[in-house]
Amino acid sequence: LHLSAVKLAELHSDLKIQEKDELSWKKLKAEGLDEDGEKEAKLRRNLDVIMTKYGMNGKKNSQLVDTNYIKDGMESDTLDDPRLEKLWSKAKTSGKFSDEELDKLWREFKHHKEKIHEYNILLETVSRTEDIHKNVINPSEENLVKEEILHNKHRELKDKLRSINQGFERLRKVSHQGYDTTSEFEEPRVIDLWDMAKSANFTEKELESFREELKHFEAKIEKHHHYQKQLEISHQKLKHVEETGDKDHLNRKKEKYTMLEEKTKELGYKVKKHLQDLSSRISQGLQHNEL
Repeated sequence: LHLSAVKLAELHSDLKIQEKDELSWKKLKAEGLDEDGEKEAKLRRNLDVIMTKYGMNGKKNSQLVDTNYIKDGMESDTLDDPRLEKLWSKAKTSGKFSDEELDKLWREFKHHKEKIHEYNILLETVSRTEDIHKNVINPSEENLVKEEILHNKHRELKDKLRSINQGFERLRKVSHQGYDTTSEFEEPRVIDLWDMAKSANFTEKELESFREELKHFEAKIEKHHHYQKQLEISHQKLKHVEETGDKDHLNRKKEKYTMLEEKTKELGYKVKKHLQDLSSRISQGLQHNEL
């Protein structure tokens, strides 16, 4: 796959979550609790996202190149959207961003690209389901269940599209004006969650509690970023020592690399699981708004 050390650690975390979700689904299915197949369909969508994200879907140039911490690598990656490319180009040449801020902004652009990709996968799934549903001649109770599934998917599409529009507006603003030093959150995923939480059906007390949890979540993400950087540095040093042939030095570097790799995997899993939980809670709040 030619993935960097950081991307391999992220792949491990994604697959660990996918495996856990599939085991939970198998238990539900055995108990007859996924008769409409909605949870199975969501698992397939998630796996499709993972396969595409890491270049395992058989398509060339489909993986997201790991360039978060290697400045030269930014130029080799693409955002697959002329509007995003234009904004990123303007931000790079504006002189309003330090190297660290450009690195943070690049993560925001890549996060936005992933959101668009996930939306397109869901849109394709909904379109296929609708085509199948239209070809059914005789209505039945089963078809009524499928209509409810379609309704839920359309609601999910609506939530994702709202998040994409909010995210693009933020990227446009930041690219033109630079970062706001008074901004409450910095991490793209946390900013997304907070914007959506403010639109959900939360009381002031619940919203304040959610804000505090997001602060802890952002700190967890920052810690994960720190270990990702250290892992990338350790990987580069390990490759250098391998070329020198110093066995004792090599063994010490391998031990450090293995420790950093395991810690990065562990933190990556915790971050993504926490993100799932927070997103689920917001989704429930948004659904209440529509009732």
